Amino acid sequence: MLHYAVVFLVIALIAALFGFGGIAAGAVGIAKILFFVFVVMAIVTFVLGLQRKG
Repeated sequence: MLHYAVVFLVIALIAALFGFGGIAAGAVGIAKILFFVFVVMAIVTFVLGLQRKG
């Protein structure tokens, strides 16, 4: 999941470099969503791991 967020961020940077503002904005939006989904899933996995050990 984090890999896809980084890929969309790179796409956004390249699109912005060449002047495609709309595509860059869309790619940044997707990257943000994927990053926050990754963070939530990581926190949930961490908490569940602590519950199983304790």
